[in-house]
Amino acid sequence: MFLRYKSYSDWTRRAGEEKVWHNENMEHVALWGGRFNGAPADALTELSRSTHFDWRLARYDIAGSRAHARALHAAGLLDDAELAGMLDALRRLEGDVVSGRFAPRPDDEDVHTALERGVLERAGAQLGGKLRAGRSRNDQIATLIRMYLRDQSRIIGGKLLDVAGALMVQAERAGQAVMPGRTHMQHAQPVLVAHHLLAHVWPMLRDVQRLRDLDSRLAESPYGSGALAGNTLGMDPQTVAEDLGFTSSVWNSIDGTSSRDLVAEFSFVMAQIGIDVSRISEEIIIWNTKEFSFVTLDDAFSTGSSIMPQKKNPDVAELARGKAGRLIGDHTGLLTMLKGLPLAYDRDLQEDKEPVFDQVDTLDVLLPAVAGMIETMILNYERMAELAPQGFSLATDIAEWLVREGVPFREAHEISGACVAACEAESIELWDLSDEQFAQIDPRLTSGVRRVLSVEGSVNARAGRGGTAPQRVREQAEEAARHLADLRAFTAALIVAS
Repeated sequence: MFLRYKSYSDWTRRAGEEKVWHNENMEHVALWGGRFNGAPADALTELSRSTHFDWRLARYDIAGSRAHARALHAAGLLDDAELAGMLDALRRLEGDVVSGRFAPRPDDEDVHTALERGVLERAGAQLGGKLRAGRSRNDQIATLIRMYLRDQSRIIGGKLLDVAGALMVQAERAGQAVMPGRTHMQHAQPVLVAHHLLAHVWPMLRDVQRLRDLDSRLAESPYGSGALAGNTLGMDPQTVAEDLGFTSSVWNSIDGTSSRDLVAEFSFVMAQIGIDVSRISEEIIIWNTKEFSFVTLDDAFSTGSSIMPQKKNPDVAELARGKAGRLIGDHTGLLTMLKGLPLAYDRDLQEDKEPVFDQVDTLDVLLPAVAGMIETMILNYERMAELAPQGFSLATDIAEWLVREGVPFREAHEISGACVAACEAESIELWDLSDEQFAQIDPRLTSGVRRVLSVEGSVNARAGRGGTAPQRVREQAEEAARHLADLRAFTAALIVAS
């Protein structure tokens, strides 16, 4: 079936047969080279090889080949027996890929080359050689990466929902517990612990919504675009698209083969996920300090020190914070590669895969660890409640109480600030001021102001939609749960990956 040669430079061409070369231990099938008189230099071979990272696309490639075989049959280029033989060869090849019996060899240039070798081995040169008709590696890879990203949107999205779900469980456990809300890392106003935790949930839900929205654009298949101009063999790209789970095929073959904006869009969402996970992780790192003592991490999600026996370190949170930079770097590298490419396909586009593969691999390991850390951590509600009213966090409540009494806010703001200054002078808190002291600051500060000088009164007063009042937070949690359940339906519907 294969032509045999003594070295890479010892090439021979025979009509109707694939060009191949081999060394003493293996054979090689090339997908190009008809006008070349010599083999590529070893340095070029090494530079061109991509099986070490694109092999993960093997099942998508085989799925594409099945659809392509059916399209060849519909176009009259394979008869019924040939189609059956081709599909059987692809079925056996997929089984061998999944089991590991078939794997790329060192001289396979990429996943497509390796799998073509596998098809030829199982279908024979005559039948196997027909599979390449009407397609190019350009439209193949553009299609495969979209299929892969559609599945990974669901897989990574599902793991992010696990993190969001763990935060929601903690919010439910917290009930009406309070904590100091902060801006600029300074005490601002008291909030419910649940309100704060849910503030981290919503960005994560939006990340999965972004992936679901992106899926509608990824669901256009470039198959049938050929190298750049389409195919002449009568195959219907729309039929192939539907066969592969796409909703439609691309309108422009050049765009289909040479654009990677959808890969960049996916990459952005991966980077944003890293940022959102890093933000809650940064807070957990701070909360875990002795000075805050807001949280105790489970031993299973902490590590110790090689020299200090007392240490219990928040390594999961720190790694999440660190890996966010890696995810951003992958995205930046991808955008930089794309910025100056002319139409249509350029070999630079081989570099689109490793950044997103790295992002996927990073989040695939990171998100379960973060979900476990959050699910098992214990929040110190007493410590949070102790600090909630400190730092003059009720000053705004005084100003707003004055507004309700008819005082213009500009004056109310000044009066409330004067209360803070008086407390700072005596190193006391707002509720420590006597009725006489309030009256000396401004006669409109009657004893009625004391109704708002409590954390409970402060949080209950913020009863508008989106506020931290207990009823609003309960409604918010219910709405977040509805969003999460809706997004679970998206993440559960894989296209190819098992």
